Amino acid sequence: MKTFIIIFTFSIGLVTAQTQRFIYEFKFKTDPKQADFQKENMTLDVNPDNVKFYNYHYVTIDSANITKGQNSQLWDTSTPVVIRPKNSSTNSNYMLINDVFFFDTEDKINWNLDNETKKFENYTLQKATATFGGRNWIAWFSKEIDISEGPYKFRGLPGMIFQIYDDKNNFDFTLVKSFKLNSTYRTPFVERFYGQKPVKTTQENIDKMLMIEYKDPYHDTREQFNKNPNQTYSINGVDIKDVSQFKELTESRQKYIREHNNPIEIDKALIYPLK
Repeated sequence: MKTFIIIFTFSIGLVTAQTQRFIYEFKFKTDPKQADFQKENMTLDVNPDNVKFYNYHYVTIDSANITKGQNSQLWDTSTPVVIRPKNSSTNSNYMLINDVFFFDTEDKINWNLDNETKKFENYTLQKATATFGGRNWIAWFSKEIDISEGPYKFRGLPGMIFQIYDDKNNFDFTLVKSFKLNSTYRTPFVERFYGQKPVKTTQENIDKMLMIEYKDPYHDTREQFNKNPNQTYSINGVDIKDVSQFKELTESRQKYIREHNNPIEIDKALIYPLK
């Protein structure tokens, strides 16, 4: 049985204009053949009007920017960013591909409630299962926290999701901490990344951009090299001396992309060609 530890400084009722913040440990495999997980702390902010899910690193950087007067920004392409209206399954999905783009998806999940329960500290957790994004998921939620939310796009249960994982052991979200903020937390690092407003697009256009990037990942660097071959160019620690090097580097990058093509919603994974 999976075990987890939660630290709560938490009361159930939400107060107007406040953010109830839930921190999840996110364990994931970008390559399903690998044995070890990568780990990140993820933030679920339940606000009066919307719900936001993003990497907790963004919070720490935002805090440093405010206290030190900096303008540092980070975007981790291995972790998701989703924003949805309160009590809605319509998610805005944010992605960085040169610029930040977002597209909307309808993600209603049909849950099957199980009679199995277990105790965790003072909470009773109930089991639920669902198929979503081409994977089978097991969730543990508590009706004692009257918030029908959870990590990523997982919501709609009659209580808060404490833990959810897939049956192939690729992804695991575990609630580790919760606390209340005095006001609604703003996220300019998403809505105004480096001062630029994210561009609305579609899943189809995102797929096209990803495929273009896959087929010619070093296009811009190669063009610069062709124009100025006497300048120093480096890719992944390799100094470019001749244009012929781009072929091997491209093949290596494409192999990496194929091997790490393991999104949470596997049914939306691109099928990358070998050539």
